[in-house]
Amino acid sequence: MTKAIFEQIQQRSAGLPYAGAVTPQEAFELLQANPAILLIDVRTDAERDWVGKVEINPAQSFAVQWNLYPTKSNPDFLAQLAQVASKDSVLLFLCRSGVRSRSAATLATEHGYSQCYDILEGFEGDKDQNGHRKTVGGWCHAGLPWRGA
Repeated sequence: MTKAIFEQIQQRSAGLPYAGAVTPQEAFELLQANPAILLIDVRTDAERDWVGKVEINPAQSFAVQWNLYPTKSNPDFLAQLAQVASKDSVLLFLCRSGVRSRSAATLATEHGYSQCYDILEGFEGDKDQNGHRKTVGGWCHAGLPWRGA
Protein backbone atom coordinates (compact mmCIF):
# COMPACT_ATOMS: atom_id res chain seq x y z
CA MET A 1 0.00 0.00 0.00
CA THR A 2 2.79 2.44 0.87
CA LYS A 3 4.33 2.09 -2.60
CA ALA A 4 0.98 2.88 -4.26
CA ILE A 5 0.56 5.98 -2.09
CA PHE A 6 4.04 7.23 -2.96
CA GLU A 7 3.27 6.70 -6.67
CA GLN A 8 0.12 8.87 -6.33
CA ILE A 9 2.12 11.49 -4.45
CA GLN A 10 4.77 11.62 -7.19
CA GLN A 11 2.13 12.15 -9.86
CA ARG A 12 0.59 15.11 -8.02
CA SER A 13 3.86 16.64 -6.86
CA ALA A 14 5.70 17.54 -10.07
CA GLY A 15 7.40 20.91 -9.77
CA LEU A 16 7.11 21.27 -6.00
CA PRO A 17 10.23 22.50 -4.15
CA TYR A 18 9.98 19.54 -1.75
CA ALA A 19 9.35 15.80 -2.17
CA GLY A 20 5.58 15.99 -2.40
CA ALA A 21 2.11 16.69 -1.07
CA VAL A 22 -0.11 14.14 0.66
CA THR A 23 -3.77 14.16 1.60
CA PRO A 24 -4.60 13.75 5.28
CA GLN A 25 -5.81 10.19 4.60
CA GLU A 26 -2.58 9.31 2.76
CA ALA A 27 -0.55 10.78 5.62
CA PHE A 28 -2.43 8.67 8.15
CA GLU A 29 -2.00 5.52 6.05
CA LEU A 30 1.73 6.16 5.67
CA LEU A 31 2.13 6.74 9.41
CA GLN A 32 0.25 3.53 10.16
CA ALA A 33 2.28 1.52 7.64
CA ASN A 34 5.74 2.69 8.68
CA PRO A 35 6.69 3.69 12.25
CA ALA A 36 9.82 5.44 10.96
CA ILE A 37 7.73 8.11 9.18
CA LEU A 38 7.35 11.25 11.28
CA LEU A 39 4.59 13.83 11.50
CA ILE A 40 5.91 17.32 12.22
CA ASP A 41 3.13 19.58 13.53
CA VAL A 42 4.27 23.14 12.81
CA ARG A 43 1.28 24.86 14.43
CA THR A 44 1.86 26.98 17.51
CA ASP A 45 1.68 25.47 20.97
CA ALA A 46 -1.42 27.63 21.51
CA GLU A 47 -3.15 26.11 18.46
CA ARG A 48 -2.46 22.59 19.67
CA ASP A 49 -3.58 23.48 23.21
CA TRP A 50 -6.77 25.32 22.18
CA VAL A 51 -7.82 23.53 18.98
CA GLY A 52 -6.58 19.98 19.31
CA LYS A 53 -3.86 17.53 18.40
CA VAL A 54 -3.35 14.65 16.03
CA GLU A 55 -3.63 11.41 17.95
CA ILE A 56 -1.12 8.91 16.60
CA ASN A 57 1.85 6.99 17.96
CA PRO A 58 3.67 9.62 20.11
CA ALA A 59 7.01 8.31 18.83
CA GLN A 60 5.98 9.51 15.35
CA SER A 61 4.52 12.93 16.20
CA PHE A 62 6.54 16.02 17.05
CA ALA A 63 5.69 19.67 17.60
CA VAL A 64 8.13 22.09 15.97
CA GLN A 65 6.53 25.52 15.79
CA TRP A 66 6.94 27.43 12.53
CA ASN A 67 5.78 30.61 14.25
CA LEU A 68 5.79 31.51 17.90
CA TYR A 69 2.44 32.75 19.22
CA PRO A 70 1.07 35.15 18.20
CA THR A 71 2.97 35.88 14.96
CA LYS A 72 6.74 35.84 15.46
CA SER A 73 8.79 33.49 13.26
CA ASN A 74 10.56 30.73 15.16
CA PRO A 75 14.29 31.44 14.71
CA ASP A 76 15.12 27.97 16.08
CA PHE A 77 12.88 25.99 13.71
CA LEU A 78 15.72 24.13 11.95
CA ALA A 79 17.62 23.44 15.17
CA GLN A 80 14.47 22.06 16.79
CA LEU A 81 13.71 19.96 13.71
CA ALA A 82 17.23 18.51 13.88
CA GLN A 83 16.51 17.37 17.46
CA VAL A 84 13.66 15.10 16.32
CA ALA A 85 14.52 14.08 12.75
CA SER A 86 17.50 13.08 10.66
CA LYS A 87 18.06 14.50 7.20
CA ASP A 88 16.94 11.23 5.58
CA SER A 89 13.74 10.84 7.65
CA VAL A 90 10.40 10.87 5.85
CA LEU A 91 8.74 14.00 7.27
CA LEU A 92 5.05 14.86 6.93
CA PHE A 93 4.51 18.54 7.80
CA LEU A 94 1.13 19.62 9.19
CA CYS A 95 -0.31 23.04 10.03
CA ARG A 96 -3.83 24.46 10.33
CA SER A 97 -4.75 24.70 6.65
CA GLY A 98 -1.68 23.74 4.63
CA VAL A 99 0.18 27.06 4.24
CA ARG A 100 2.87 26.99 6.94
CA SER A 101 3.48 23.30 6.30
CA ARG A 102 4.43 24.09 2.69
CA SER A 103 6.88 26.71 3.91
CA ALA A 104 8.33 24.32 6.48
CA ALA A 105 8.72 21.53 3.90
CA THR A 106 10.44 23.96 1.53
CA LEU A 107 12.87 25.29 4.15
CA ALA A 108 13.71 21.82 5.45
CA THR A 109 14.37 20.63 1.88
CA GLU A 110 16.63 23.63 1.26
CA HIS A 111 18.62 22.58 4.34
CA GLY A 112 19.23 19.00 3.29
CA TYR A 113 16.14 17.09 4.44
CA SER A 114 15.47 14.93 1.43
CA GLN A 115 11.98 13.51 2.09
CA CYS A 116 9.71 16.39 3.09
CA TYR A 117 5.98 16.23 2.39
CA ASP A 118 3.24 18.77 2.95
CA ILE A 119 -0.07 17.48 4.33
CA LEU A 120 -2.65 19.16 2.11
CA GLU A 121 -5.58 20.91 3.83
CA GLY A 122 -3.83 20.80 7.23
CA PHE A 123 -5.42 19.92 10.55
CA GLU A 124 -8.55 22.09 10.29
CA GLY A 125 -8.93 22.72 6.56
CA ASP A 126 -10.27 25.88 4.96
CA LYS A 127 -13.09 28.02 6.34
CA ASP A 128 -16.62 27.20 5.25
CA GLN A 129 -19.19 29.79 4.13
CA ASN A 130 -19.82 30.66 7.81
CA GLY A 131 -16.15 31.15 8.59
CA HIS A 132 -15.82 27.89 10.52
CA ARG A 133 -13.06 25.35 10.12
CA LYS A 134 -13.10 21.53 10.38
CA THR A 135 -16.01 21.31 7.92
CA VAL A 136 -14.11 21.69 4.62
CA GLY A 137 -11.07 19.46 4.24
CA GLY A 138 -8.31 18.73 6.69
CA TRP A 139 -7.32 16.00 9.13
CA CYS A 140 -10.34 16.52 11.41
CA HIS A 141 -12.91 16.60 8.59
CA ALA A 142 -11.43 13.38 7.19
CA GLY A 143 -12.36 11.68 10.47
CA LEU A 144 -8.78 10.85 11.35
CA PRO A 145 -7.77 10.44 15.01
CA TRP A 146 -7.39 13.62 16.99
CA ARG A 147 -8.31 14.91 20.40
CA GLY A 148 -9.67 18.28 21.35
CA ALA A 149 -8.26 20.75 23.76
